[in-house]
Amino acid sequence: MSIRAWQVQQLGEAADVLTLVDAPEPTPGPGQVRVRVRASAVNFADTLLCKGEYRVRPDPPFVPGMEVCGDVLEVGADVTHVAVGDRVLGGTALPHGGYASECLMEGARTFPAPAGLDDAASAALMISYQTGWFGLHRRAALREGETLLVHAASGGVGSAAVQLGKAAGARVIGVVGGADKVEIAERLGCDVVIDRKVEDIITRVKEVTDGRGADVVYDPVGGPSYTASTKCIAFEGRIVVVGFASGRIPEPRLNHAMVKNYSILGLHLWLYEQHEPESMRACHADLVRLADAGQIEPLVAERFDFEEVPAALTRIAGGSSTGRIVVTASA
Repeated sequence: MSIRAWQVQQLGEAADVLTLVDAPEPTPGPGQVRVRVRASAVNFADTLLCKGEYRVRPDPPFVPGMEVCGDVLEVGADVTHVAVGDRVLGGTALPHGGYASECLMEGARTFPAPAGLDDAASAALMISYQTGWFGLHRRAALREGETLLVHAASGGVGSAAVQLGKAAGARVIGVVGGADKVEIAERLGCDVVIDRKVEDIITRVKEVTDGRGADVVYDPVGGPSYTASTKCIAFEGRIVVVGFASGRIPEPRLNHAMVKNYSILGLHLWLYEQHEPESMRACHADLVRLADAGQIEPLVAERFDFEEVPAALTRIAGGSSTGRIVVTASA
């Protein structure tokens, strides 16, 4: 049997190197799951995969697509927590990624899909929300009543942190770039929204916190966003470093952290899978609870047809998208 798949034939820009092909049906190895893809979430990391610039570098030809929702067709040896017919979400097993009619998933990253979310939202749940959950609860120990500052609050990673912060009882300040994104952040539940294009982040945060600053900062941007955070962080505040979407990796001034009594916390999600796999299952169970209670729901801002995968990757590479982009299943 063959499947339809978008294959990277050689490394380069996604729009230039992706080709729609008929490929052999993948076979799950030990600890893997074969699924019929319902929807694939689009991640910026997929564009890096196509260029050979991601931390995982499969040799061409390969199929990108790191995050899916689908139906289990077959399970490999040692997989007992899901069964054929289950609707699941999670992370793919490269080189058999999610931009295909069928893909392989890593069993350790395969979870039941919440009944309360549709396929597109389920496909977008794992990476953003697990990152947010571990960042806010395990790394920063966010407490009810604290002030949480979220950079890029209307984006896929930031919007998840906003919702999780609100679900935890925090007061959430969202930072966005542009009037159109202000409205999105407000709809997500931000108590205060700062448009960094027309407002000074430091001044505004101090103003709305009566000079105290933010207790927790969630920063997937880096660069000037990180620098601004250090100047409006509260006593015993915590800055969670999630990524560097700005393209600039900041160099922390440790003397500044010392004299202001704040913590800088790194977060690498997959280390929990390596060191504490049971914590990944606990995290997902809590996310399902929150989703079924209507407290979290991935912001799926754009949907592309399967035939439009190169366009979807070009869109996310442009850096101006909001929420999550999802590719719907092949016919």
